[in-house]
Amino acid sequence: MRLIFILLLCNFCSAAFAEPQLPADMPPLPPPPNLEVLADDGDLEPQVTITKQTEQTVEEFRVAGRLYMIKITPKNGFPYYLVDDRGDGKFSRQESLDSGIRPPRWVIHNF
Repeated sequence: MRLIFILLLCNFCSAAFAEPQLPADMPPLPPPPNLEVLADDGDLEPQVTITKQTEQTVEEFRVAGRLYMIKITPKNGFPYYLVDDRGDGKFSRQESLDSGIRPPRWVIHNF
């Protein structure tokens, strides 16, 4: 009985590790993108412009020259953000960029 079980198990394992046959008319894969060029691209890094006024400080965040977020810090108060969610140039006010979700975290192992 054990011998039959072992033979069946080996048969299923060999089928699992068998390489699938690819169709003959499948076109070759395109070459991967050059990651060094993407990493050196300065347009992907946000540019921050800080303007200090008497009553508030305004920080403008741009990527590739497009303004996507404004942080306004009043002299007496908490900062708030104006965010262009849709990319249409209309900014909506958000008191905090925090989503409010707090997943539980535990320390599993320390080195």
